[in-house]
Amino acid sequence: MCELFGFCAEKKYDLTQWLREFYSHSPRHPDGWGLATFYGNAASVEKEPVCANDSRYLAYRLSEPIVGRLLLAHIRKASVGTLDFSNCHPFVKRGESGRCWTLIHNGTIFQSAILERYASLQRGSTDSERILLYIVEQVDLLEKRLGREAADRERFDVVETSVAAVAPGNKVNLILYDSEQFYIHSNMVSSLYYLRQPAAVAVSTKPLSDGPWEEVPLSTLIAFREEKELFCGEDRHHVYTDPVSEEDVQSGFTALFGGYGI
Repeated sequence: MCELFGFCAEKKYDLTQWLREFYSHSPRHPDGWGLATFYGNAASVEKEPVCANDSRYLAYRLSEPIVGRLLLAHIRKASVGTLDFSNCHPFVKRGESGRCWTLIHNGTIFQSAILERYASLQRGSTDSERILLYIVEQVDLLEKRLGREAADRERFDVVETSVAAVAPGNKVNLILYDSEQFYIHSNMVSSLYYLRQPAAVAVSTKPLSDGPWEEVPLSTLIAFREEKELFCGEDRHHVYTDPVSEEDVQSGFTALFGGYGI
C-alpha cells in the first residue's frame, strides 16, 4: 500500500528533513510521489508517476528548505489505477462554495456501491479520488439544504458520516484538508501515527523521528485547526482486518510441519 505524511501547525516550520526521511521509503512504494502545500484557500500540488528516489525534480526540491505551516505528502504503491499522473496523490477538488479540498489515502476500496457513480466523473481511475469526490458532494448537498456555507462542526459531521459509509470492509487511512480543518482517519492497526507537539501535529504511516509518536485512534475521525484538536468523532468500529484464506492456513501448516501429514 501507500504511505502518508501530513503536518499542521500554527506557524511555519522547516520540514525538509522529515520529507527526506519520508520519501526515502519510496523503494517499497515506487509508483508515484506527491506533495501539496497551501496558500489560503488554494493548494499547490507537485507529483509524478515515478519512484520518489528516482525523481530529479524531487531531489532538486529537497535540496533547499521546504518551509510551511501545512503540508501533505504521499508515496504510492498502486492497488487500483494505472501508473499515470492523474492517479498520483494528492487529489484536489473545489466544492460548489469554492472551498478547496485536498486528500491523500492509504488503502483499498474493495467494494462500495456509493462510490461507483464517481468512476465516470473522476479524472483518473483510483478509488482514492472517488472518496474525495463523494465527500465534497455530500458537503455540497448539505450547503444546498442550508442555503449557506457549512460551519466547522457541520463539515466535520458530514466528513465523519461519509468516511463511516465507505470504511466497512475497506482499507481507509486518509488525511484530508478543507482549507481550514485538517482531518485524519485510520482503520488499520499500526498503520498511522501522530506526534502532537505544543504548536504542531505531524501524522505519518511510520514515525519519522524520535519522540512520543502514538497510533491514531482506530475508526475515529479527528479534526485539527493548526495544532489544536477541534473535534473527535465516535469510534465507528470499522477496523479492517486482512482475511485469512484457506491457502494461507495451508501454507502455514506446511511451513510448520514441512508438508508431512499430522
